[in-house]
Amino acid sequence: MKTLKDIEFLDGVKILVRADFNVPIKNGKVVDDYRIRMALPTINHLLEKKAKVILMSHLEANDGENPSLLPVADRLKELGVEVIFIKDYKKVSSIIESGNGCFLLENLRFFDGEKANDTQFAKELASFGDIYVNEAFSCCHRKHASIVGVPKFLPNYAGLQLENEITHLSKAFNPPRPFIFILGGAKFETKLPLLEKFMDIADQIFVGGALATDFFKEKGYEVGKSLVSEGDFKLSRFVHSPKLFLPIDIMTESKEVKAVDALNPTDNSMDCGPATAKLLRERINGAKFILWNGPLGIYEGGFKRSTLELAQIIAEATANGAESILGGGDTLAAIEELHLQEQVTFMSTGGGAMLEFLAQGSLPGIEALEK
Repeated sequence: MKTLKDIEFLDGVKILVRADFNVPIKNGKVVDDYRIRMALPTINHLLEKKAKVILMSHLEANDGENPSLLPVADRLKELGVEVIFIKDYKKVSSIIESGNGCFLLENLRFFDGEKANDTQFAKELASFGDIYVNEAFSCCHRKHASIVGVPKFLPNYAGLQLENEITHLSKAFNPPRPFIFILGGAKFETKLPLLEKFMDIADQIFVGGALATDFFKEKGYEVGKSLVSEGDFKLSRFVHSPKLFLPIDIMTESKEVKAVDALNPTDNSMDCGPATAKLLRERINGAKFILWNGPLGIYEGGFKRSTLELAQIIAEATANGAESILGGGDTLAAIEELHLQEQVTFMSTGGGAMLEFLAQGSLPGIEALEK
């Protein structure tokens, strides 16, 4: 795979960059600009080399609507990128030809051809540039026109962040040891492939969050009103593994801490308890490689304590020489809330893309780039 560093001449060249600016927006303002900031090294590198940079991205609100990318353009300007926002795709070519610098196209999701991976739409996008750069790792698991269609029609390269994602996440396949894998959150169907793969690779695996409830049920414990995944995932193949360990106490909805074997039918598990945090600290001490995805409690519901404590534990382990790779929205939120961004090794921009890359070893958007 060729990377941005392999492009020898950039002066005046039109570089079509697929970024991921799918960020939360409230009252017309970007409220979390992490993904935008992670694209800045690529954007600034291209601008310093006097390329014309044409940025494209999708943006989807929580309600499924497709809002304008104008707030992203405003945030880019606040971050020092003088960007021209182009709302009308019919005017893209003429505006780019008559100007220099950086341009941001309106939301790709305004066009049905994007999600449908329509060939004609991919050709239209490709006509805006001379070279294609993928800087949207977090979208590389999607077979959309701007991800897998455009590379068929232009010379293509991986952006700096995409290259970093592949380099760091790939370390999990042959990691330094001892290696501990921490898996939280919900949606067992998306996490099961990781358990299947890393049972053979990791030295220890901790399962927390709502995922742990499925294991409690498998072990015959009372789970009360706690969230349980639908379907039979045949967890008996994992539950007796000496590598696997689970929370030993939980915080209920009433904020009462109970041992997991003392729950009753009225309890609703919301977070891991202090004994579990202590156990994690003991297991993480001495680890050389730590991979973490997903919160240990109902983070968005305000049950953050164990997730924040785990973030601090991992930062301390990193300071003592461990390598730490983290990903997932709530996981990164915990790191940023404690201002620990510089105290962990790598924070992935991907959620679903990170999970799929770790499970499969590649992604459609990566495979679409020339070897």
